[in-house]
Amino acid sequence: MFRMTRAQSSHGSPGPLNLITDVAGLRVGNASDAGIRTGVTVLTAEAPFTCGVHVMGGAPGTRETDLLAPDRTVQQVDALVLSGGSAFGLDAASGVADALAAMGRGFAVGPARVPIVPGAILFDLLNGGDKDWTENPYKRLGREALNACGPDFDLGSSGAGTGALTADLKGGLGSASYVLPSGHTVGAIVAVNALGSATVGGGPHFWAAPFEIGGEFGGLGAAREHGDVHTPRTKMDGGNTTIAIVATDAALDQAQCTRLATASHDGMARALLPSHTPMDGDLVFAASTGARPIDGARDVMLLGHAASICLARAIARAVWLARPAPGDPLPCWQDRHGRAGA
Repeated sequence: MFRMTRAQSSHGSPGPLNLITDVAGLRVGNASDAGIRTGVTVLTAEAPFTCGVHVMGGAPGTRETDLLAPDRTVQQVDALVLSGGSAFGLDAASGVADALAAMGRGFAVGPARVPIVPGAILFDLLNGGDKDWTENPYKRLGREALNACGPDFDLGSSGAGTGALTADLKGGLGSASYVLPSGHTVGAIVAVNALGSATVGGGPHFWAAPFEIGGEFGGLGAAREHGDVHTPRTKMDGGNTTIAIVATDAALDQAQCTRLATASHDGMARALLPSHTPMDGDLVFAASTGARPIDGARDVMLLGHAASICLARAIARAVWLARPAPGDPLPCWQDRHGRAGA
């Protein structure tokens, strides 16, 4: 439960669920495979929505992101997919596309319907799970995640965050939202599988602490000492990548969505040290349902700022809510630090 101050309430606050689905019309579903230690997260909506993307990591894995450029013919998408599995996980979007086609959804080309399903993947092939499959499981997981879509969904070790790791702790799936004084809602969802660390010097305090609202990731506040920030904690022996979606009900075109995605990367840099490295595939999609008009460049600026803070909060929530599993290569935050401040 959130404990907001009077000042926080008067200046805006998280939505009722503190999830990206506080943006009206959006739905999210997760599917996980505990044996493989992987999963898929799907975001969709009641109708096609406008989308942009920005990549700042040096090792991305993506599907259909080229069509999200502002000069492309198709301006809206039917779903977005975040998946584990490295390149194998790109097949999750195929499962989502198949299921959407069966529902009659997709871009109309004459009598044909072609679902538009961009996706991004993270590397979770060295997390201790059984990867000796005979058939790629991600198409199935994509279908299952789409079928599970709704307004509420699990965080922590769920969906695309099931097998995620950071430098020194388990990663996971996080989400957060914020309703601006203008009435616009912004939300974020993120699968945190970072080369860097979400906490300061191996301690319990999160880099994102200055942006926490209502004790949503422990309420410990900022660390008093930051230690040697010039030699950050990293996991150079494996693959990485933090992949995210930010969304709003503000009426943004594709170019403005691209700007929203770009600004949102600030949240990743605030919450993970380091981020955007040559070994990460850090990526942010930005989605707009177009339900509420905006009033010029100032609104776009404030939306970008709010989205970046939502993303920082969502990253910390992902790590804070990660759950232990037998054979984990790294501890989760709760194992190492207890439920201090919960």
